[in-house]
Amino acid sequence: MKRLYKGLCLAALIGVAGCQAVNTTTSSAVGVERKQYMLSMLSTNEINQSYARMYQETLSEAQDKGQLDTTSKQAKRLQVIGKRLIAQAPYFREDARQWDWQVSLIKSPEMNANCGPGGKIIFYSGLIDKLKLTDDEIAAVMGHEIAHALREHSREQMSKAYSVELAKTGVGALLGVDQNTMGMVNVAVNYGMMLPNSRSAETEADLIGIELAARAGYDPNGAVSLWKKMEQAGGKGPAEFMSTHPSSSTRIQNLQQAIPKVMPLYERAK
Repeated sequence: MKRLYKGLCLAALIGVAGCQAVNTTTSSAVGVERKQYMLSMLSTNEINQSYARMYQETLSEAQDKGQLDTTSKQAKRLQVIGKRLIAQAPYFREDARQWDWQVSLIKSPEMNANCGPGGKIIFYSGLIDKLKLTDDEIAAVMGHEIAHALREHSREQMSKAYSVELAKTGVGALLGVDQNTMGMVNVAVNYGMMLPNSRSAETEADLIGIELAARAGYDPNGAVSLWKKMEQAGGKGPAEFMSTHPSSSTRIQNLQQAIPKVMPLYERAK
C-alpha cells in the first residue's frame, strides 16, 4: 500500500504538470469562482471546431430522417428564447460574441438537450412535450447547457481524463503494479476525483444558468419547477455518491438558495 500511495502521488503530479490554471468566465452574481485546470494541448478553438463538425453530422442525420424541425411553432419558440439567452453570454466571457451560435430542434421522444463547445445547442422535442415546459423552464434548461459551454466543462473533463490515463500508465510501468491493484486505482480515481468534479460542474451550470435566464428576462424560479418535473418523470434515481449529477433534492436546494441573488437582475430585465 505504501508503494501504491507513492504511485498515486506521482500520478497527481503527472496530471497537474501539463495543466494550466484558467478562469473561463468572469465573476458572477451567483458566485461561481472556481479556478479550472486545462491541458494546454487541448485548445479551446480546436475543441470548438471538432464539436462543430459533430454537430453538423448530427443535424444532417436528423434531416435525412425527417427529424430536423426548423419551421414549427416550437422551433421558432426555441429560437426566440435562445436569442435572448445568447445575448447575455458575453457578460460571462467576452469571446462568446464571436462564437457561431446555433439552436436546433430535433423531433424525438428523447428527453434531452445540450450545448456543445462553441455554442451549438440541440433540443429534443420529447423534453419539451413530455414535461410541458414553460418558456421559463426552457430558459432554465438552455441556460444550464449554455453555462457548460461557457465554463468549457467538456474541455476540463477531457483534460482530467487525459491526465489520469497518462498518470495511470506511468504508475503501472514504473511500479510494476498488478492488474488487481490497478483496478483499485481506477475505482479510487473514478469515485474520488472524477465524479465529484462532474457534480461540481453540474452545480456551476445550474447557478450560471439561472443567472443567464434572469438577465434575459426569464423567471429563475423556472429552474426549480423544471427539476421538480424532472424528479417526477425520472422516479428514484441513483444515489448521489454514485452519480455524476447532484440529486434532485440537492439541486433544488442549491437553486432556491441562489435565486434571491439573481431576482434583481430578472426584475430589471422584465
